[in-house]
Amino acid sequence: MAVAEDLDRATDSKWDWVAEHVRKYLASGGTEGHESDGMYTLVLVTTGRRTGEPRRNGLIYGTSGDDFVVVASKGGEDDHPAWFKNLEANPNVGVQVGTRRFDARARVASPAERESLWPQMVGIFPLYAEYAQKTDREIPIVLLSPQD
Repeated sequence: MAVAEDLDRATDSKWDWVAEHVRKYLASGGTEGHESDGMYTLVLVTTGRRTGEPRRNGLIYGTSGDDFVVVASKGGEDDHPAWFKNLEANPNVGVQVGTRRFDARARVASPAERESLWPQMVGIFPLYAEYAQKTDREIPIVLLSPQD
């Protein structure tokens, strides 16, 4: 089960640019890397479904009430991202949003929630619409509910 305390010891994303962004974000205590060009990113730590080890990624987010909303796009590839598969296996995650760290529980948005959340997230990051055109899978929208 991943928790916020795992953020500092987690394995970075295999994508170098994501890993570098996350390292800078965490090294600054969340004061650098949270906002860029009007978009906001958070750091998510999941438990590796095969290894049991914590894994971290930086993701663009939106909000819905008290929840944080992320999109499992993987650039429109036909397979879900590893972080999404990890939280399907164990929805307990750690999150850092700016300088705030907390434990959260992840869940996939219901079809009714998706109706409003998809346009919201495309408005934040328009490339999501292009990614959706590149794949036959429905790109999941995930809500992260703080547990603190």
